[in-house]
Amino acid sequence: MTGATDPVYLDYDQARLDLNYNQGAWASNAEEIIAWYRSASLEAHRKLACRHLAYGEGAAERIDLFPAASPGAPLVVYVHGGAWRMLDRMDSAFAAEAFVGGGLNFAVLDFASIPAARLPEMVTQVQRGIHWLVDHAVELGFDRRRLFVIGHSSGAHLVSAALTADTPHRIKAGMVAGALLASGAYDLEGPMLSARGKYLDLTAAEVEIFSPIRHVARLDCPVLVAYGEAETDEYRRHARTFHAALQATGRTSTLLLAEGQNHFEVSRLLAARDSVLFDALSKAMPALSGQSPS
Repeated sequence: MTGATDPVYLDYDQARLDLNYNQGAWASNAEEIIAWYRSASLEAHRKLACRHLAYGEGAAERIDLFPAASPGAPLVVYVHGGAWRMLDRMDSAFAAEAFVGGGLNFAVLDFASIPAARLPEMVTQVQRGIHWLVDHAVELGFDRRRLFVIGHSSGAHLVSAALTADTPHRIKAGMVAGALLASGAYDLEGPMLSARGKYLDLTAAEVEIFSPIRHVARLDCPVLVAYGEAETDEYRRHARTFHAALQATGRTSTLLLAEGQNHFEVSRLLAARDSVLFDALSKAMPALSGQSPS
């Protein structure tokens, strides 16, 4: 007979596991920062030129592209978080001014969320969006050899799954030059056993296919794995174990600790060009700021 405090995953009992996938309980300013996502994103739309693009026929299959001043610059694609069921592209342009100001194209790739779509569909939407951008690089004016992808929270999972899941829309080798994965979950077993499992509603086969840590050998670009010092225990573990798995298979991975930052604050660092994330990006992925490769 099992008790309420018996482990259900690793050494977590059910209450601790549920708490570890409730980031808001670990961040007293969560609502304030989520509101800032929207207000700062609306300000970016007010200040910057933006091209509104569609990569598919679905209502959410949209890309907002903030172009760099000079043609042929790299493209940074941002995939938002929101626990796989919240936020959209209008909450996700808050870093556009920082990247465009740094001479880069910046795109927000949107997708349908639960319950309008299931997680496997969300992963393939991200894959299709990246394919569409690469296919239209010339007309959009960016260097297709320097396409970088950033994901935060569930967006970090979607990006890493998009880069590793063997679907009909699989990302081809060389298509993505590098990725920054911030505050993500890279094995879906934990989320499925937590309270989130009810709305994730994944089969065992889907957990296997869409858990990036189980397919790290397919990831062929340099990766920066970032997490906040004030993240939940489980999200700190996800970052460290994913980084270790990448290194164990000979992949290029850099582990980055954002000191003093909680889960929601980590993404806000993307809006500051003097932040630890920008510094790490420039060191780990020098092609972002260097000349076009010969």
